[in-house]
Amino acid sequence: MSLQPLFESGKFVVTAEVGPLKGTDTTELEEAAELLRGKIDATNVTDQQSSVMRLGSLAVCYLLKEKGLDPVFQMTCRDRNRLALQSDLLSASVLGIENVLAITGDLPLLGDHPQAKPVYDLDSVQLLWVIKKLNEGFDMEGNELKGKPNFFPGAVVNPGADTRAALELQLLKMEKKIEAGARFFQTQAIYDPTAFAKFMKRAGAFKVPVLAGIIPLKSAGMARFMNKNVAGVFVPEEMIEKMTAAEDKTRMGIEIAADLIKQLKDICQGVHVMAIGWEKKVPEVLEAAGL
Repeated sequence: MSLQPLFESGKFVVTAEVGPLKGTDTTELEEAAELLRGKIDATNVTDQQSSVMRLGSLAVCYLLKEKGLDPVFQMTCRDRNRLALQSDLLSASVLGIENVLAITGDLPLLGDHPQAKPVYDLDSVQLLWVIKKLNEGFDMEGNELKGKPNFFPGAVVNPGADTRAALELQLLKMEKKIEAGARFFQTQAIYDPTAFAKFMKRAGAFKVPVLAGIIPLKSAGMARFMNKNVAGVFVPEEMIEKMTAAEDKTRMGIEIAADLIKQLKDICQGVHVMAIGWEKKVPEVLEAAGL
């Protein structure tokens, strides 16, 4: 079953992220697909994640669909103008890909081609509006399409705001994205279920499904790096201490992620596991969480 009817049925939805590699060897992607099939509801394929040049999201989405997975086509506005964005969306529809996640995208300066020229012809809110127009049978200039797609568009939100003003800004952005056409949301990594519950008390009023982001910790150093460098992410000190003390850090990272999922299950409509190179560990995380 595809993503939209799963949300509509009230199922606790589980998605996972797959990052295309740099090159044409798809062996690892195919191995991950075999492990994930039947254990998750959809697979989000990143689009030049962290502004690093990789195999394209659209091609990987098609490969995963051929392997029996329901892909989520992630689209960043950083690399394409409005012509290319619309064309790639139509191509995705022809290939049978219906789920799309609209993202503005990190600056190229952060990636491995810092001299690349950023495009940002549209932002994520405008892209959501374009997707809605395409679904209605028109391009963004109002020209009628010969055959229209049926996309299920999503967006991202960061509930880890550390001030009241920042929280209000995130909720305002979320509302704008819903007005533009967003039908579901994925969040930044969640490590504090209590704080996330407070966010969901406000966000729940929008009546749009939210997938809480889960990033399994690999080390205490990884946790400290995210606390210092990733906006809206805060790993509590007690988790860092657990990772520091653990003899088997992989097992501890899996246990922490599984425990977070258990705590989040009654707060939101699903989880999105961003394993960042640990795609093959995702089934262990889900099993430990009882999913």
